[in-house]
Amino acid sequence: MRCLVLGAFSAMLAGVIIVRAENPLPIESANVLPEAISDDFEFRKFEIFRNAPIVPGATPIPTKDLMVDFERKHRLWGALLAADVSAKTGQYFTFFWRAKRSANVTIRLEYRQANLKNYVQARELYYANANGSHSSEFAIVGNDYENDGPITSWRAILIENRKIVALLQSRTWL
Repeated sequence: MRCLVLGAFSAMLAGVIIVRAENPLPIESANVLPEAISDDFEFRKFEIFRNAPIVPGATPIPTKDLMVDFERKHRLWGALLAADVSAKTGQYFTFFWRAKRSANVTIRLEYRQANLKNYVQARELYYANANGSHSSEFAIVGNDYENDGPITSWRAILIENRKIVALLQSRTWL
C-alpha cells in the first residue's frame, strides 16, 4: 500500500514537472537586446490558433472543416469540467525555426494583450546546442488569457549570447 501511494505521488509530480516544461511562465522583464541578425538562424513559419470560448451565435462558429474541428478538440483533450475547458481556452503560438549551426539558443515570445494596452510580457524557452529544425509552442491560456484579453501584437526572437539573431513579428508590433 505504501509503495502504491509513493508511486502515485511520484507519477503526479513527474506529470506536473512535464506540464510546467511544456508551457513556460511569463518572465519578470523582457530586457532590450541588441540586434545581430544572422543567416545561420531563421524562422521558417508560424501558426496561431485561438481557442475561443464557445458562445452560441458567435465565434467560434461551428464548422464542417475537419482540420479546424480537430484542432479545437486536440486543444481541449482531457478537459472534463468547465474549469478544465477555461484553463485551455486562449491563444496558442507555434514557431518553426532552424539553426544551421550548433548554438545555445533562447526563443522568446514578446506580446501585448488587449486589457494591458502597451505593457509587454514575454515567455522564453531555452535550447542547448540547438542545430537543425525545431518547433516551439507558447500558450497564453487560462487566467492569463481570461483576465488580460487576447494578444494584440507579438514578436518572436531567437537569442544567442544576449543578441537577437532572428526576428519574426506581427504587423501590429511597433
